[in-house]
Amino acid sequence: MAETTAYLEKLPFWAELSDKERRFSERNSAIRRAPKGTLLYSRDCACMGLVLVVSGAVRIYLLSPEGREITLFRLGPGDPCVLSASCVIRQIDFDTHMVADEDSELVIMNAEAFGELTDGSIHARCFLFEQATESFSAVMRTMEKLLFTRFDMRLASFLVSECERTGSYSLPLTQGRIAERVNSAREVVARMLKQFSESGLVAMKRGRVDVTDIDGLRRIAGQ
Repeated sequence: MAETTAYLEKLPFWAELSDKERRFSERNSAIRRAPKGTLLYSRDCACMGLVLVVSGAVRIYLLSPEGREITLFRLGPGDPCVLSASCVIRQIDFDTHMVADEDSELVIMNAEAFGELTDGSIHARCFLFEQATESFSAVMRTMEKLLFTRFDMRLASFLVSECERTGSYSLPLTQGRIAERVNSAREVVARMLKQFSESGLVAMKRGRVDVTDIDGLRRIAGQ
């Protein structure tokens, strides 16, 4: 429990809780380890409650009737998520999915406890709606990119952000994986990567993309 508490203490409303509320939160929270590819949540699953990413990465996406995934946003270490608490925020009525994008470790406060906590603590409730608003903003940014940004700019921006995130110019990403992340078809990604390669911006390897001119990608991305 001590390890769980150490992570819960990072929640912005933790200091405002009473000792009773903290003990209640600790008893109803647990660490979960999720291998890459684990489906953590969908509307067909039971309401999870509050999720806090300790390590790894989690992807939130929509699934079309045809089976196409539209990535809404990703969460990294230290990021909380409340979209998995749809039974607490009853205004959430769209079908989101949550999957472990990498081997991940999470702290999960179960839905019943999180609901009781937000009912009793104005600070926890403010946190709940602030996180919901941030999630909505992330979704709107994704939709804005899909609707109004040229694909070459989106792909270049993604490659630059991955280099910055990983600290490496060699990205272990397949074309299918990239397509999943930038919300496009694999064939479209393959054509654009070929153009980037012919322009000397990237080098294509099996299961990997090596960025050879990150400044050139930044110019395309408008950065």
